Amino acid sequence: MKPLLLALAVLAVAAPASGQTPPAQAPVAAAPAPPYGAPIGLEAAQGLIDRAVEAASARGFRMAFAIVEPSGQLVAFGRMDDVQYGSINVAQAKARSAALYRTATSVSEERLTGGRTALLALDGMVPVAGGVPIIVGGRVIGAIGVSGASSAQDDEIARAAIAAALGG
Repeated sequence: MKPLLLALAVLAVAAPASGQTPPAQAPVAAAPAPPYGAPIGLEAAQGLIDRAVEAASARGFRMAFAIVEPSGQLVAFGRMDDVQYGSINVAQAKARSAALYRTATSVSEERLTGGRTALLALDGMVPVAGGVPIIVGGRVIGAIGVSGASSAQDDEIARAAIAAALGG
């Protein structure tokens, strides 16, 4: 009987240790956002829109495109025929958000779906993919916003335009 009681006592003491959760690890700090640079010029902005129109046309999308400088102010805008009118404002808002917060709106969307609802309180934050900072020489010179298809497709076109126009 004593061996049985001893075994139960050992199990009772050991059980909480196995059921405890390990100590929480400190969150990994995000890399600092790249610094701002001189604003994108009209010629480069229009080139990005031209590349975005080409990429969207090749995929059969009808879209709106906005290019903003680091302050979020519009530099160039284009829209394809028969794009939904709501996409005009959405493209501009995505570009502004990407420039002001120096991060792709797809990253903000992922954070929101991961539970970071505080993002919704940030002025000008658009946590919907399709806004991408334009980075040249390690500096944010503006951002592109695309709207008209799914948010994933908007993001794809924004990144394709940057890659085609700037090689990256």
